[in-house]
Amino acid sequence: MHKTNQFIYLLLFLICGSNSVAQEKMELGTLTESEKSFALYEKDTTASAVYLYEYGDNYFEIRDDYIWLITKYHAKIKILKKEGFEHANIEIPLYRTKDRKEKLVNVKAITHNNQAKIYVNKSEVFEEVVSEKGSLIKFTFPNVQEGSIVEYEYEMQSPFYFNFTGWNFQSEIPKIYSEFNAKIPGNWLYNRSLKGGLSLDVNEAEIVKGCFKFPGTKRDSDCEALKYVIKDIPAFKDSEEYMLSSNNYRSKIEFELSEYKSFYGGTEKYTKSWEDVDKEFKTDQDIGSQLRKKNFFEKNVDQKLLTEGDDLTRAKNIYQFVKNHFTWNEEFGIWHNNKVKTAFDDKTGNVAEINIALINLLNAADLKSDMMLMATRKRGLPKKTHPVMNDFNYLIAKVDIDGETYLLDATDKYMPFGMLPFRCLNYYGRVMDFDNESYWYDILPESSNAIMIRAQMTLDPFNKKLSGIFDFINTGYKKVSQDEILETTKEEEYLEKLEEEISDDFHIISHEKNLKYSDDKKITERFNFEIENLFQGDNIYLNPFVIKFFEKNPFVSTERNYPIDFGYPMKYQYILNMKIPEGYKLKSLPEGKNFTLPNSGGLLKLSVIDNESGTLNLFFTFDLNSAHYSNEYYSGIKQLFNEAVNGQNQSLIVLEKI
Repeated sequence: MHKTNQFIYLLLFLICGSNSVAQEKMELGTLTESEKSFALYEKDTTASAVYLYEYGDNYFEIRDDYIWLITKYHAKIKILKKEGFEHANIEIPLYRTKDRKEKLVNVKAITHNNQAKIYVNKSEVFEEVVSEKGSLIKFTFPNVQEGSIVEYEYEMQSPFYFNFTGWNFQSEIPKIYSEFNAKIPGNWLYNRSLKGGLSLDVNEAEIVKGCFKFPGTKRDSDCEALKYVIKDIPAFKDSEEYMLSSNNYRSKIEFELSEYKSFYGGTEKYTKSWEDVDKEFKTDQDIGSQLRKKNFFEKNVDQKLLTEGDDLTRAKNIYQFVKNHFTWNEEFGIWHNNKVKTAFDDKTGNVAEINIALINLLNAADLKSDMMLMATRKRGLPKKTHPVMNDFNYLIAKVDIDGETYLLDATDKYMPFGMLPFRCLNYYGRVMDFDNESYWYDILPESSNAIMIRAQMTLDPFNKKLSGIFDFINTGYKKVSQDEILETTKEEEYLEKLEEEISDDFHIISHEKNLKYSDDKKITERFNFEIENLFQGDNIYLNPFVIKFFEKNPFVSTERNYPIDFGYPMKYQYILNMKIPEGYKLKSLPEGKNFTLPNSGGLLKLSVIDNESGTLNLFFTFDLNSAHYSNEYYSGIKQLFNEAVNGQNQSLIVLEKI
C-alpha cells in the first residue's frame, strides 16, 4: 500500500484506550461470576437481550494445498426478557460459487440456565440454501427462558479473500464487550475504515515476522496483527422513521481488498482509480456501449420529438415520451445484461435500460446528457475516497440546459421533470462524463413541498350540523404522492377512506380536482363537507382541525445517535375561517403555540383570533426547512412534532348559547 494511503487510513482510527481494556480469550462453557449474576443492563433497561461477550479472530491458513480465510467466532448473549427469545435463533450466512463455497465447522452451542448446561446437538444444526450464491446455517438454542445465557462458537472457512469484509460492532441489542482480531499476510492489502459514531477502546497493530509460510517459496510473509475493541456498545435502533440506510451509521470496521501480490510473482489490483473506471466504462457492454445507441433512437422515434421547440421544451417532451413509452419492471439491474434496444421494443425495462434510453434520446436531440451513478437511500452512501462499484445500484440522467442542471429518472410516471423519486434522494452521485473526467455531483431535492388546507366553516344550530368547504393543496413530493393515490384509487373508495380516517361524523358532499389552480408540481382539490354531533346540550364543541397532519409523534426514542433525514424540506399549513352563529358566544379557544428550532431549522405556530366581526380565524404552520438534520437537533425535532400533535389533537373551540 502506498505510504500516503497508509497514513490516511491510520488517521481513521482513534487510539482511545489501553491494553487493560482487552480481555483474555474465553473458553466455551465457562462463565465469569459477573456473567452468572448479570440480571439488568443499567445502561439500557429497555434491552430484551445483551451481548455479554463477543470475540472474532481472522487469519489466513493453508489447508490441503489451498489458502483459506479462517474466521473464528465466539459469543455469549444474556436473554433478559421474553422479547429477547428471538436472539436464541441463530442464522449464519455463507457464500458460494459454482466451483467453491464457504463452510462452517466446529459449531458448538450451549444454553446456560443457572448451573445447568443444555447443548445443541449436531443434528439440530442445518444448512438452508437461500439462493444460487448463498445459504444459511441455522440452529435454535433449547430450553431458553428469561435469564438464560446462550453461548456459541464456530469456525468459518472461506476460499474468498474478498469476503474478509470486517466486523460489526453494533447490532440491534447492546454489547458489553466486542473484540475483533485479524492477522493479515503482507501479500494481501486491504483498505479499511471505521464507521459510526463510536470510538475504539483498543486499537492495536503490530508486525509479526514470518507468520505465513507458503509451500514451494523461499520467503515467508510478514503479517499485520490487529486488535480492535469497543466496550458498552449501545443498541442501534433503526426502527425510527426518517433515516438513511443504517449501513451509514452502525459502528463497524470495513475491510476492502485493494491488492494481492502473488507468491509466484505478479500483482492483481482490486481498487482502481476513477481514471481506470472511466476508461472501462467506455467499452463496457452493459453500460458504456449501451450509451452509444442514439442512432437507433433517431430512427425509431418521431423526428419532431428531437427537433421541435427550444432546448427545455425538447428535453421535457423527451422525458415525458420515455415515461409514457416504458413500464418499469421494478428492477435496478445496472451491472448485468442491459439491452436498451430490446427494452425499447418491449416497452419495459429496468432502471438502467429506461434511463440509458432517456440519455440516448437527449443526446440525439443535441442536449448534452451524461449518466450519473448513485446509490438508493436504502443502499448506503458511496465511498468518495476511491471507486467501489458495488456501492452503486442506480443510475439517472444529468442534462444541462441554459445554465441549469436537471437530474432525471424516467421510471416513475408521476414524477415531474427535474425531480427524482424519493428513493434517489441520497446526497450525491458520480457523473460519468466520457468526454472529460467523471466527478461527484450533489443531489438537491425539490425545495417546495407542502400540504396546505384552507377551510371555511358555517355552523347551523337549527339543524345541529356544520357545513363547509376546504381546499386541499399538495405541492412538490406531496403532489407526486397524491397524484398516485388519485390515479390508482377509484374516487368512491378514495372518499370513503378519507371519511373513515377523519371521523364517523364527517361526510363528504362533493369533491373536485380544481385543475385551474394545478400544474406539474401542484394539485388542488376542493371538498364540500358536513360534520354532525357537535352539539352537547346548548354548547358546541369543535376540534377545528378537520384533517390532522400528524396523528402521533414519529420520534419516540429518548436519544438518537445518527442524523434525521426527511429527504426533502416540507411545510404544513392549515387556515380556517369560521363564523360564530347568532345566539352563541365564544367560551374557550385553543392555546396558541410558537416553537422554533435553532438556526431557523424549523418552526411551529398556532394562533386563533376572535375577530370583532363575529368570525374566528385559525392559523397553523409547521415548517421543516432542511432535508437533513444532525442528531444534535433530535430533542428539538422531537419536541416540535410533539407540540404539533398535541396542538391538533387537543385543540378545542367551545361555543355556548347566549
